[in-house]
Amino acid sequence: MKNITISSLLTLCIGLCALFLASSCEKDIPTQADYSDYVFSKPDENGGSWKPILLTGPEQIAVPAPEDVSSNGYQEELAALKAAASGLTGDQMQAVGYWSNNPILRWSEIALELVAKYNLIPGPNSDGSYTLPDPANPGNIPNFPFAHPPYAVRALAYLSVAQFDGLITAWHYKYQYNRPAPGQVDPSIPVAYVDNGLPSYPSDGAVIAAASRDILSAMFPLEKEYLAAKAEEQMASLQWAGTNVDSDIAAGVHIGEEVAKAALARAANDGMKRAQCPKPVSDSLKAAAFARFGWQWDNLEAPPRPVGLTPLFGQVKMWNVPTVEEVRPPVPPAPGSAEYEENVRELKHFADNMTDEWRAIANFWQDGIGTYTPPGHWNRFAKEHAIKYRLNPLRTARVFAYLNMAMMDGGISCWDAKYYYHYPRPINTIPGFKTIAGTPNFPSYTSGHSVFSAAGAEVLTYVFPEEGSKFRDWALEAAISRVYGGIHWRFDAEVGTAQGIQVAEYTLEAARADGAD
Repeated sequence: MKNITISSLLTLCIGLCALFLASSCEKDIPTQADYSDYVFSKPDENGGSWKPILLTGPEQIAVPAPEDVSSNGYQEELAALKAAASGLTGDQMQAVGYWSNNPILRWSEIALELVAKYNLIPGPNSDGSYTLPDPANPGNIPNFPFAHPPYAVRALAYLSVAQFDGLITAWHYKYQYNRPAPGQVDPSIPVAYVDNGLPSYPSDGAVIAAASRDILSAMFPLEKEYLAAKAEEQMASLQWAGTNVDSDIAAGVHIGEEVAKAALARAANDGMKRAQCPKPVSDSLKAAAFARFGWQWDNLEAPPRPVGLTPLFGQVKMWNVPTVEEVRPPVPPAPGSAEYEENVRELKHFADNMTDEWRAIANFWQDGIGTYTPPGHWNRFAKEHAIKYRLNPLRTARVFAYLNMAMMDGGISCWDAKYYYHYPRPINTIPGFKTIAGTPNFPSYTSGHSVFSAAGAEVLTYVFPEEGSKFRDWALEAAISRVYGGIHWRFDAEVGTAQGIQVAEYTLEAARADGAD
């Protein structure tokens, strides 16, 4: 485990801030107009032998052998494909360029857009009471969901795990049946994308479309029509691009829908529905912490919100960590102790001597209301590097799956610590103290940004080792940003960073054993 010190964080951030913020301060979701020239660095012919996460193996989803390319049925499909790929309209050509031969890149953008759209904290009613989003009636005000960081990372985890398992299954059958791409059977078919040599049956694009549509529709139910339209357009683009015949697409849809069912079955019983608990339960957590440690966090909102954010998220089922107690951090410094007083002096120093550089770091990593949240920030980094290294869809899905599992496990462990220790924030205990970054509606210890970022950095370092020092530097900058902003203690950030690294190691153990290396 790394030895993280506040001096190393400060020294690092001073050196990195100007370069990083100058190149990466755009907080909108970056898109690229066209990926039609996307060439895979390698096809991963053995990808069907990799170990899936939800499924016992790719054979769990049965896919029958396709018709031979010489059959009348296939020749009819080929003729229909040739007609569909010829004489495209401007809108059809735009769709072909948009979706590309690695549509996971687009579904990542769509997922982050939805997180940002729904990351709106429900405000108080006129009488000072609060109404929570209702999953049974998502159109009620406030709309469901409130896509806060725990909700966001969970949605991203289920999306990426379903995509990964679906593509392992697709790769298994691709190389079992070895149906050539339509353009190889009939070179007169206009093909829009670079031929990366993958067999065409089942369609990996259709797997991604069906699985992404179904997972995101469950997570963002008010967007079902929008998501259905995006999936329909993507699957149509597979034919407009000359990539897949009808039977390729049908087999891919079958895989995508079946793996989404497996993912959503796990989600239905992972404990998330109980995370936003009733007030008596929340009060009992506060009382238990006070009995153990003699302190408690209090919500300073006006009017006060009766329950903090997802007090029982720490009890949600983890992906790779056996029990949350195994990664629970040590007891934080008691208020009034020497370490606590040192932290008070440091926070006052930052507040009284705030520089443009510190403020810029705090603002860049804020990832608050209306943004794609801290986990979304690391999904953006993953997408950018998948493009840089030209990963195929299966490799791309693997990156996102391990990244989001590690960050979800990190978030669960962080929320366990938050409500087990119920530690007050600086604004609770330093008289007259003011932040520059608002005050989150949950306890302080440990820092969620620090845990999410450290876990994310470790996974991306494993996948892209030549970039590791950059990822880890970014994670340290994210951690110190919360101290600059005045909403976390130094020990929240340092212990949270160590916690994220520790949790990520469980995910990396699974990654190293999945057969992909």
